[in-house]
Amino acid sequence: MNRTRALLGKLGGLLLTLFLASILIFFSRFLVPGDPVAFLLRGRKPSEEAVAMVTEQYGLDLPAWQQYFHWLGGLFTGDLGRSLQYRQDVTSVLWDRLPVTLGLVVISALLITIFGLLAGVVAALKRGTWVDRTVVTTLTVFGAIPGFVAAIGLIGFFAVQLGWFPSFGAGEGFWDLVRHLILPSLALALAYMVLVGKATRSAMIDQMSREHVEVATSRGLTRAQVVSRHVFRNSLGPILTVSGMLVAGLLVSSAIIETAFGLSGMGQLLVQSVDRLDFPVVQAISLLVVAAFVVVNAIVDLLQPLIDPRSAAGAGAR
Repeated sequence: MNRTRALLGKLGGLLLTLFLASILIFFSRFLVPGDPVAFLLRGRKPSEEAVAMVTEQYGLDLPAWQQYFHWLGGLFTGDLGRSLQYRQDVTSVLWDRLPVTLGLVVISALLITIFGLLAGVVAALKRGTWVDRTVVTTLTVFGAIPGFVAAIGLIGFFAVQLGWFPSFGAGEGFWDLVRHLILPSLALALAYMVLVGKATRSAMIDQMSREHVEVATSRGLTRAQVVSRHVFRNSLGPILTVSGMLVAGLLVSSAIIETAFGLSGMGQLLVQSVDRLDFPVVQAISLLVVAAFVVVNAIVDLLQPLIDPRSAAGAGAR
Protein backbone atom coordinates (compact mmCIF):
# COMPACT_ATOMS: atom_id res chain seq x y z
CA MET A 1 0.00 0.00 0.00
CA ASN A 2 2.80 2.40 0.90
CA ARG A 3 4.61 1.65 -2.36
CA THR A 4 1.43 2.20 -4.38
CA ARG A 5 0.80 5.48 -2.59
CA ALA A 6 4.40 6.57 -3.20
CA LEU A 7 4.13 5.62 -6.87
CA LEU A 8 0.91 7.58 -7.29
CA GLY A 9 2.46 10.53 -5.48
CA LYS A 10 5.47 10.48 -7.80
CA LEU A 11 3.22 10.24 -10.85
CA GLY A 12 1.08 13.14 -9.64
CA GLY A 13 4.16 15.25 -8.93
CA LEU A 14 5.56 14.42 -12.36
CA LEU A 15 2.36 15.45 -14.15
CA LEU A 16 2.07 18.65 -12.09
CA THR A 17 5.68 19.57 -12.86
CA LEU A 18 5.17 18.99 -16.58
CA PHE A 19 1.96 21.04 -16.53
CA LEU A 20 3.60 24.00 -14.79
CA ALA A 21 6.63 23.71 -17.09
CA SER A 22 4.35 23.75 -20.14
CA ILE A 23 2.76 27.01 -18.92
CA LEU A 24 6.14 28.68 -18.41
CA ILE A 25 7.52 27.42 -21.71
CA PHE A 26 4.51 28.44 -23.78
CA PHE A 27 3.89 31.89 -22.34
CA SER A 28 7.58 32.82 -22.26
CA ARG A 29 7.41 33.29 -26.01
CA PHE A 30 5.27 36.39 -25.49
CA LEU A 31 8.16 37.97 -23.58
CA VAL A 32 10.53 37.60 -26.54
CA PRO A 33 10.73 40.55 -28.93
CA GLY A 34 9.90 39.75 -32.52
CA ASP A 35 6.84 39.05 -34.61
CA PRO A 36 6.38 35.49 -36.02
CA VAL A 37 4.29 36.88 -38.87
CA ALA A 38 7.11 39.23 -39.89
CA PHE A 39 9.49 36.25 -39.90
CA LEU A 40 7.14 34.17 -42.06
CA LEU A 41 6.69 37.01 -44.55
CA ARG A 42 10.29 38.22 -44.45
CA GLY A 43 11.69 39.81 -47.58
CA ARG A 44 8.27 40.90 -48.80
CA LYS A 45 5.87 43.76 -48.51
CA PRO A 46 2.85 41.78 -47.40
CA SER A 47 -0.67 42.87 -47.99
CA GLU A 48 -3.21 42.90 -45.19
CA GLU A 49 -4.82 39.79 -46.73
CA ALA A 50 -1.50 37.90 -46.64
CA VAL A 51 -0.89 38.87 -43.02
CA ALA A 52 -4.41 37.80 -42.06
CA MET A 53 -4.04 34.47 -43.88
CA VAL A 54 -0.73 33.59 -42.22
CA THR A 55 -1.99 34.73 -38.82
CA GLU A 56 -5.03 32.48 -39.11
CA GLN A 57 -3.05 29.52 -40.51
CA TYR A 58 -0.71 29.47 -37.50
CA GLY A 59 -3.43 30.29 -34.97
CA LEU A 60 -1.82 33.60 -34.04
CA ASP A 61 -5.14 35.41 -34.17
CA LEU A 62 -6.45 33.51 -31.13
CA PRO A 63 -6.16 34.78 -27.52
CA ALA A 64 -3.03 33.60 -25.71
CA TRP A 65 -4.91 31.27 -23.35
CA GLN A 66 -6.73 29.67 -26.27
CA GLN A 67 -3.47 29.17 -28.16
CA TYR A 68 -2.05 27.47 -25.04
CA PHE A 69 -4.90 24.99 -24.65
CA HIS A 70 -4.83 24.25 -28.38
CA TRP A 71 -1.09 23.55 -28.10
CA LEU A 72 -1.56 21.51 -24.91
CA GLY A 73 -4.25 19.39 -26.53
CA GLY A 74 -1.97 18.77 -29.49
CA LEU A 75 0.71 17.34 -27.20
CA PHE A 76 -1.51 14.34 -26.46
CA THR A 77 -1.95 13.58 -30.16
CA GLY A 78 1.63 14.25 -31.24
CA ASP A 79 0.72 17.57 -32.86
CA LEU A 80 3.40 20.00 -31.66
CA GLY A 81 2.47 22.74 -34.08
CA ARG A 82 4.09 23.87 -37.31
CA SER A 83 7.67 25.05 -37.66
CA LEU A 84 8.02 28.62 -38.87
CA GLN A 85 11.37 28.09 -40.59
CA TYR A 86 10.81 24.64 -42.10
CA ARG A 87 7.09 25.11 -42.88
CA GLN A 88 6.30 21.56 -41.75
CA ASP A 89 5.06 19.78 -38.62
CA VAL A 90 7.35 20.14 -35.61
CA THR A 91 7.00 16.41 -34.95
CA SER A 92 8.56 15.62 -38.33
CA VAL A 93 11.36 18.13 -37.80
CA LEU A 94 12.24 16.64 -34.39
CA TRP A 95 11.92 13.07 -35.61
CA ASP A 96 14.52 13.68 -38.31
CA ARG A 97 16.98 15.01 -35.71
CA LEU A 98 16.20 12.55 -32.89
CA PRO A 99 18.49 9.62 -33.88
CA VAL A 100 21.61 11.80 -33.81
CA THR A 101 20.91 13.41 -30.44
CA LEU A 102 19.63 10.17 -28.89
CA GLY A 103 22.74 8.31 -30.04
CA LEU A 104 24.98 11.09 -28.78
CA VAL A 105 23.33 11.10 -25.33
CA VAL A 106 23.26 7.29 -25.01
CA ILE A 107 26.92 6.82 -25.93
CA SER A 108 27.90 9.73 -23.67
CA ALA A 109 25.92 8.20 -20.81
CA LEU A 110 27.71 4.86 -21.30
CA LEU A 111 31.11 6.57 -21.26
CA ILE A 112 30.17 8.56 -18.16
CA THR A 113 28.93 5.45 -16.37
CA ILE A 114 31.91 3.25 -17.23
CA PHE A 115 34.80 5.69 -16.80
CA GLY A 116 33.20 7.87 -14.12
CA LEU A 117 32.37 4.92 -11.88
CA LEU A 118 35.73 3.27 -12.56
CA ALA A 119 37.67 6.42 -11.69
CA GLY A 120 35.67 6.97 -8.51
CA VAL A 121 36.00 3.37 -7.33
CA VAL A 122 39.74 3.24 -7.97
CA ALA A 123 40.31 6.57 -6.20
CA ALA A 124 38.25 5.50 -3.18
CA LEU A 125 39.97 2.11 -2.83
CA LYS A 126 43.41 3.75 -3.14
CA ARG A 127 42.56 6.70 -0.92
CA GLY A 128 45.57 8.75 0.15
CA THR A 129 47.96 7.11 -2.33
CA TRP A 130 49.52 8.50 -5.50
CA VAL A 131 46.81 6.66 -7.49
CA ASP A 132 44.08 8.59 -5.67
CA ARG A 133 45.88 11.91 -6.16
CA THR A 134 46.45 11.19 -9.86
CA VAL A 135 42.80 10.28 -10.46
CA VAL A 136 41.49 13.32 -8.59
CA THR A 137 43.92 15.66 -10.39
CA THR A 138 43.00 14.18 -13.77
CA LEU A 139 39.29 14.55 -13.06
CA THR A 140 39.81 18.16 -11.96
CA VAL A 141 41.70 18.96 -15.17
CA PHE A 142 39.01 17.33 -17.34
CA GLY A 143 36.32 19.24 -15.47
CA ALA A 144 38.02 22.54 -16.27
CA ILE A 145 38.05 21.92 -20.05
CA PRO A 146 35.08 23.56 -21.87
CA GLY A 147 33.18 21.32 -24.26
CA PHE A 148 34.17 23.19 -27.42
CA VAL A 149 37.87 23.09 -26.42
CA ALA A 150 37.62 19.33 -25.80
CA ALA A 151 35.97 18.96 -29.21
CA ILE A 152 38.78 20.85 -30.97
CA GLY A 153 41.44 18.82 -29.17
CA LEU A 154 39.79 15.47 -29.95
CA ILE A 155 39.32 16.40 -33.61
CA GLY A 156 42.93 17.55 -33.94
CA PHE A 157 44.41 14.39 -32.35
CA PHE A 158 42.10 11.47 -33.17
CA ALA A 159 40.65 12.69 -36.48
CA VAL A 160 43.42 14.78 -38.08
CA GLN A 161 46.62 13.28 -36.64
CA LEU A 162 45.66 9.63 -36.20
CA GLY A 163 42.73 9.42 -38.61
CA TRP A 164 40.87 6.96 -36.40
CA PHE A 165 37.50 8.70 -36.41
CA PRO A 166 35.63 11.09 -38.72
CA SER A 167 35.34 14.68 -37.56
CA PHE A 168 32.24 15.91 -39.36
CA GLY A 169 28.70 14.75 -40.05
CA ALA A 170 26.66 11.76 -38.90
CA GLY A 171 27.45 9.25 -41.65
CA GLU A 172 24.99 6.79 -43.18
CA GLY A 173 23.58 3.71 -41.51
CA PHE A 174 23.63 2.63 -37.87
CA TRP A 175 27.27 1.57 -37.42
CA ASP A 176 28.56 4.51 -39.42
CA LEU A 177 26.49 6.78 -37.17
CA VAL A 178 28.01 5.16 -34.07
CA ARG A 179 31.52 5.66 -35.49
CA HIS A 180 30.79 9.33 -36.21
CA LEU A 181 29.44 9.83 -32.68
CA ILE A 182 32.43 8.45 -30.76
CA LEU A 183 34.41 11.70 -30.63
CA PRO A 184 31.37 13.97 -30.03
CA SER A 185 30.19 11.66 -27.25
CA LEU A 186 33.61 11.72 -25.59
CA ALA A 187 33.75 15.52 -25.81
CA LEU A 188 30.26 15.74 -24.28
CA ALA A 189 30.99 13.18 -21.56
CA LEU A 190 34.28 14.55 -20.20
CA ALA A 191 32.87 17.14 -17.80
CA TYR A 192 30.16 14.78 -16.56
CA MET A 193 32.64 11.97 -15.94
CA VAL A 194 34.20 14.30 -13.39
CA LEU A 195 30.93 14.73 -11.50
CA VAL A 196 30.16 11.01 -11.41
CA GLY A 197 33.76 10.11 -10.54
CA LYS A 198 33.94 12.54 -7.62
CA ALA A 199 30.46 11.58 -6.38
CA THR A 200 31.44 7.90 -6.48
CA ARG A 201 34.67 8.52 -4.61
CA SER A 202 32.99 10.60 -1.89
CA ALA A 203 30.11 8.14 -1.43
CA MET A 204 32.42 5.12 -1.18
CA ILE A 205 34.79 6.81 1.25
CA ASP A 206 31.80 7.71 3.41
CA GLN A 207 30.54 4.12 3.38
CA MET A 208 33.96 2.66 4.19
CA SER A 209 33.95 4.56 7.48
CA ARG A 210 30.59 3.13 8.54
CA GLU A 211 30.21 0.59 11.33
CA HIS A 212 28.55 -2.09 9.18
CA VAL A 213 31.65 -2.23 6.97
CA GLU A 214 33.88 -2.79 10.00
CA VAL A 215 31.54 -5.54 11.20
CA ALA A 216 31.58 -7.24 7.79
CA THR A 217 35.38 -7.11 7.75
CA SER A 218 35.63 -8.56 11.27
CA ARG A 219 33.45 -11.49 10.20
CA GLY A 220 36.12 -12.60 7.77
CA LEU A 221 34.67 -11.41 4.47
CA THR A 222 37.21 -10.74 1.77
CA ARG A 223 37.91 -7.16 0.68
CA ALA A 224 36.17 -7.77 -2.63
CA GLN A 225 33.05 -9.02 -0.86
CA VAL A 226 33.02 -6.08 1.54
CA VAL A 227 33.43 -3.58 -1.28
CA SER A 228 30.79 -5.12 -3.56
CA ARG A 229 28.16 -5.97 -0.95
CA HIS A 230 28.52 -3.26 1.68
CA VAL A 231 30.41 -0.32 0.19
CA PHE A 232 29.59 0.01 -3.49
CA ARG A 233 25.95 -1.06 -3.23
CA ASN A 234 25.22 1.40 -0.42
CA SER A 235 26.99 4.12 -2.41
CA LEU A 236 24.68 3.75 -5.41
CA GLY A 237 22.00 6.02 -3.92
CA PRO A 238 23.97 9.29 -4.09
CA ILE A 239 25.59 8.21 -7.36
CA LEU A 240 22.19 7.66 -8.99
CA THR A 241 20.97 11.01 -7.68
CA VAL A 242 23.89 12.83 -9.30
CA SER A 243 23.52 10.83 -12.51
CA GLY A 244 19.83 11.67 -12.79
CA MET A 245 20.63 15.37 -12.63
CA LEU A 246 22.97 15.03 -15.62
CA VAL A 247 20.28 14.10 -18.14
CA ALA A 248 19.07 17.63 -18.81
CA GLY A 249 22.68 18.81 -18.90
CA LEU A 250 23.55 16.30 -21.61
CA LEU A 251 20.61 17.34 -23.77
CA VAL A 252 21.37 21.06 -23.42
CA SER A 253 25.16 20.73 -23.76
CA SER A 254 24.74 18.68 -26.92
CA ALA A 255 24.07 21.93 -28.84
CA ILE A 256 27.72 23.02 -28.57
CA ILE A 257 29.07 19.59 -29.46
CA GLU A 258 26.70 19.10 -32.40
CA THR A 259 27.75 22.46 -33.82
CA ALA A 260 31.47 21.65 -33.42
CA PHE A 261 31.13 18.29 -35.19
CA GLY A 262 28.57 19.37 -37.80
CA LEU A 263 25.84 17.07 -36.47
CA SER A 264 22.23 17.79 -37.34
CA GLY A 265 20.73 17.05 -33.95
CA MET A 266 18.14 18.64 -31.70
CA GLY A 267 20.72 20.69 -29.82
CA GLN A 268 21.82 22.45 -32.99
CA LEU A 269 18.18 22.75 -34.03
CA LEU A 270 17.37 24.48 -30.72
CA VAL A 271 20.08 27.10 -31.26
CA GLN A 272 18.92 27.76 -34.83
CA SER A 273 15.28 27.96 -33.77
CA VAL A 274 16.01 30.48 -31.01
CA ASP A 275 17.98 32.62 -33.47
CA ARG A 276 15.16 32.49 -36.03
CA LEU A 277 12.29 32.90 -33.55
CA ASP A 278 10.85 29.50 -34.44
CA PHE A 279 8.73 29.37 -31.29
CA PRO A 280 6.95 26.02 -31.90
CA VAL A 281 10.26 24.17 -32.23
CA VAL A 282 11.80 25.93 -29.21
CA GLN A 283 8.75 25.09 -27.11
CA ALA A 284 8.75 21.44 -28.15
CA ILE A 285 12.46 20.89 -27.46
CA SER A 286 12.31 22.78 -24.14
CA LEU A 287 9.39 20.67 -22.96
CA LEU A 288 11.18 17.51 -24.10
CA VAL A 289 14.25 18.44 -22.03
CA VAL A 290 12.11 19.12 -18.96
CA ALA A 291 10.19 15.86 -19.45
CA ALA A 292 13.40 13.84 -19.76
CA PHE A 293 14.82 15.44 -16.62
CA VAL A 294 11.64 14.90 -14.58
CA VAL A 295 11.06 11.32 -15.76
CA VAL A 296 14.64 10.21 -15.15
CA ASN A 297 14.68 11.73 -11.66
CA ALA A 298 11.33 10.08 -10.88
CA ILE A 299 12.80 6.73 -11.96
CA VAL A 300 15.84 7.35 -9.74
CA ASP A 301 13.56 8.08 -6.78
CA LEU A 302 11.63 4.86 -7.39
CA LEU A 303 14.85 2.83 -7.64
CA GLN A 304 16.25 4.18 -4.36
CA PRO A 305 14.22 1.82 -2.09
CA LEU A 306 15.28 -1.17 -4.22
CA ILE A 307 18.93 -0.24 -3.92
CA ASP A 308 18.81 0.83 -0.28
CA PRO A 309 15.83 -0.67 1.63
CA ARG A 310 16.69 1.62 4.57
CA SER A 311 15.38 4.63 2.62
CA ALA A 312 12.01 2.91 2.22
CA ALA A 313 11.96 2.00 5.89
CA GLY A 314 12.78 5.58 6.82
CA ALA A 315 10.00 6.89 4.60
CA GLY A 316 7.57 4.43 6.15
CA ALA A 317 8.56 5.50 9.64
CA ARG A 318 7.78 9.10 8.87
